[in-house]
Amino acid sequence: MSPSNGGMGDLSMFDLFRMEIEGQTALLSKDLLVLEKNTTSTTLLESVMRASHSIKGAARMVSVEPVVKISHVMEECFVAAQKNKLNLQSNDIDLLLKAVDTIISISLINEENIEKWVSDNDSLVDDLVVSLEQILTGNNPQIEKSYTVEPQILMADDAVTVAEVPATETDRFLRISAERMSRILGMSSELLVESREVKSFSDSLFQIKRHQDELFTVLEAWRELSVQNNIQNDDEIQKTALLRLNECRRDVSDQLLLLDEYDRKNGYLCKKLYGEVAGSRMRPFEDGVVGFQRMVRDLARSLNKEVILEIEGLQCSVDRDVLEKIKAPLNHLLRNSIDHGIESVEGRAASGKEKVATIKLSATHAGGMLRISVTDDGAGINLVMLGEKLINKKLVTRKILPDLSDDELLEFLFLPDFSTRDEVTEVSGRGVGLDVVRDMVKELGGSVVVNNSPGKGVKFILKLPLTLSVMSALLVEISSEPYAFPLTKVDRILKINIKDITEMEGRQFIALEGKNIGLISAAEVLGFEQIDSINDTLTVLLLSDRMDTYGVVVDRYIDQKQLSVSALDERLGKVPNVSSVALMENGEPLFILDVDDLVRSINYMVNDGGLADVYRAAEDHLKASRKRILVVDDSLTVREVEKELLLSKGYFVDLAVDGMDGWNAVRRISYDLVITDVDMPRMDGIDLVKSIKQDLHLKILPVMIVSYKDRSEDRRRGLDAGADYYLTKGSFHDDTLIDAVEDLIGVAEK
Repeated sequence: MSPSNGGMGDLSMFDLFRMEIEGQTALLSKDLLVLEKNTTSTTLLESVMRASHSIKGAARMVSVEPVVKISHVMEECFVAAQKNKLNLQSNDIDLLLKAVDTIISISLINEENIEKWVSDNDSLVDDLVVSLEQILTGNNPQIEKSYTVEPQILMADDAVTVAEVPATETDRFLRISAERMSRILGMSSELLVESREVKSFSDSLFQIKRHQDELFTVLEAWRELSVQNNIQNDDEIQKTALLRLNECRRDVSDQLLLLDEYDRKNGYLCKKLYGEVAGSRMRPFEDGVVGFQRMVRDLARSLNKEVILEIEGLQCSVDRDVLEKIKAPLNHLLRNSIDHGIESVEGRAASGKEKVATIKLSATHAGGMLRISVTDDGAGINLVMLGEKLINKKLVTRKILPDLSDDELLEFLFLPDFSTRDEVTEVSGRGVGLDVVRDMVKELGGSVVVNNSPGKGVKFILKLPLTLSVMSALLVEISSEPYAFPLTKVDRILKINIKDITEMEGRQFIALEGKNIGLISAAEVLGFEQIDSINDTLTVLLLSDRMDTYGVVVDRYIDQKQLSVSALDERLGKVPNVSSVALMENGEPLFILDVDDLVRSINYMVNDGGLADVYRAAEDHLKASRKRILVVDDSLTVREVEKELLLSKGYFVDLAVDGMDGWNAVRRISYDLVITDVDMPRMDGIDLVKSIKQDLHLKILPVMIVSYKDRSEDRRRGLDAGADYYLTKGSFHDDTLIDAVEDLIGVAEK
């Protein structure tokens, strides 16, 4: 079934069943959480009753009996509550939410595997149905506090592509693949950029018209001179030339008017087209926070805390790619707030706070950017304790600590593998958290700010682009070539006089708002030949990361433009100081510079000490203190599942997309273990194992093969190549992988 053709008619009955389950379970989950606080609401009880009834009907249509059984008893519970025969309690809501999770899990199983699943799990369904029936009799026991707080990760074979729920009942479905939608958006954004070329063509015609006007003036003067001097021979020639030239002028003027009208219409239509296509990729913020209310409730209950999550800006429009990328970071921020920020009930009472804590998650548009904030009313970050933790972990010295400002101390929270907890729990302590937020923000070209109010709470503010397909950029010239800087990454653009430059210890500075800003040539950073300026005025861009600010001198400012952004070819790998590429109006490629990379390069060139060096030394120390694993697999799903599992156990994880990528990585970076698939493009896993084991410096590096191939000859082939462990994906589960890893290299901490 092609995902790009047709509409609802392309969907099988089981696809329609999944769509029904997706919509109704989302409604059930949301309403159950509200119902817990208002158990007598007739509106909510009617809503959840109808949702469970719809699920039952959909399951009957495709003969998924476990879902029929579960949803039927759920419906009976809600009907009884409507008739005031029972009053739903928190432990009842726990069980009903567990039933919703089970229904979702069943709906995600491949249709051909349903019968086998039913036969293997019949007792599980029966136990759940019996527990639900006990709600009706009032005998539902208190459920053990083993709430599911992690999102379920499904392997690729269990996933399904479904059409989106329409915004209104009158909307019609169009089933289209995300890849095709991305291509359409790319083409429309290129069209938007290319449409501006008409303006340059129009300008050239105006130039021709000016030349014609000048020629007309010359001929007119010549004719007057001829008349004054009684030159009769040229009179007819001049008249004819002037007549033809005048006709030409009128024709050009008429065409210019038509071209100008076309330019306006074309520009308007291109903007309208891009707006419509880009709008089709925009989703409400609500779509990205599905399940957060449930996660906050379950996690808070598991920690014996009472927390309410308030979400604002649910209808704020966000690009679907951005929305997908922010889910995990927002999950981390919310979990951090509950675990680290919110005090216990007793602690809040002692501080004179309300028993129930509040976390606010909000999304707004501000200055053409997406602004997301996560605010809690907890204890805030204790900077004294944070400083002691940094000293104990040997990340800073006691001598340096007093020189660090509060904001500089907070920066250490974003270090990879850093945790303020001494012990490892199910929720935290493994050093996986705020570095995920930092990396995501950097990847999207945004920024993150922490506002700390000790005793009152913490606020994390993320500023991100609304879309990733078009970028507002500042075009400048460096070594006579154009380059682009993301506008959101440029603090200021200045014109300075060379007389305002001071020199200290061989470095040049300018004074700005009481601070000395170091100057450096952009050409020098990029490794180009420098062209000495003959002007007294220099163009300077102020660039910064969280710790450094530099004045980067460019040849000149060109323009500010909207650019259609394209990723660099993956075969190029990471090009230093470059993030992406765009096409200029004349068709020439334009490099978009990676400002974070650029500032880091500048720091390495000119910095002789300070917070940046301290911070990066601490980062290196943390990385060295944990064991590092390289996961090599051409399946994105498998890579991410293995990565998340290993990260949760405290390992530092890098990824490679195939054997060649992995081979390049092991020669650059020191790893404690390599986990590889077998069947991959460019270089398969067997050749990768052989290459590692035959290398003089790498042969002691442990290598584990994780493959779908489970025949004895496949296992023998992998072990003969030199693999230290062979694990089949068919028998893969969390404990199997972790046990194998710990067997080879031990626990994460060195």
